Amino acid sequence: MTNDLYINMINEAATAIGQAIATTMPVPKVAIVLGSGLGKLADQIENPIVISYAQIPHFKQSTAVGHRGNLIAGTLGGRPVMAMQGRFHYYEGYTMREVTLPTRVMARLGVNTLFVSNAAGAMNPDYKVGDLMVIDDHINFMPNPLLGPNLDEFGTRFPDMTEAYSRRLRNLADATAADMGVALRHGVYVAETGPTYETPAEYRMYRAMGGDAVGMSTVPEVIVARHCGIEVFGMSVITNQANDLGDDCRNDGDDVVRAADRASGTMTTLFTKMIEHC
Repeated sequence: MTNDLYINMINEAATAIGQAIATTMPVPKVAIVLGSGLGKLADQIENPIVISYAQIPHFKQSTAVGHRGNLIAGTLGGRPVMAMQGRFHYYEGYTMREVTLPTRVMARLGVNTLFVSNAAGAMNPDYKVGDLMVIDDHINFMPNPLLGPNLDEFGTRFPDMTEAYSRRLRNLADATAADMGVALRHGVYVAETGPTYETPAEYRMYRAMGGDAVGMSTVPEVIVARHCGIEVFGMSVITNQANDLGDDCRNDGDDVVRAADRASGTMTTLFTKMIEHC
């Protein structure tokens, strides 16, 4: 796919979204991507405008469990926001440009702050199911979404990734959680392609490399957001244990969604309060 064709796709999607919301509200500067089982945050958006992905040119369908496939625009924390109720994954067979097209569309619409969330398995033995982990950094085992000709109008050929996740927003998360009486974890997120869960040997390798939690998403959007100059905050909801791999331990997608659903209320409140002040 040529850059010109891809940019036309971005522009067409951005135009459709802009037209759908412009008569009702300002185009949001804050966007949220909601991972597996975490779509309930979208239910808290006031005066929502719900746009199915099927209505947005060049958006793909989200086939993963717990991903509803809607873009919702409205107000959260007193500010205009847009939220992706489900994302696209590389393991669904989409290209990296398809996976990250919504992030480019957000940038084209003027978004300057992106909140990303995911369900993740805990490799850090101190973590337990239901913990919220602020992503301080990541290790990427997916293809880099910036491979190929650079989109010069969005960003530089070699974007800096020394602060992929905003220190300012991480500090805000800590202060907000302290006011709520909520304990947060901080750690490194490992992204791999899926759709298989990791083997015990892979868990041990990722942990030895410095990973605290592992999942199958998020990093492509973060890389593209940073390429576009968007400030990023990331959070993993710990939904399964990847550090207690006894004979009875098995990973199950439905269990992951249920665990994420139980933790989504706390994450929703945290995100809402952060958006009020970010």
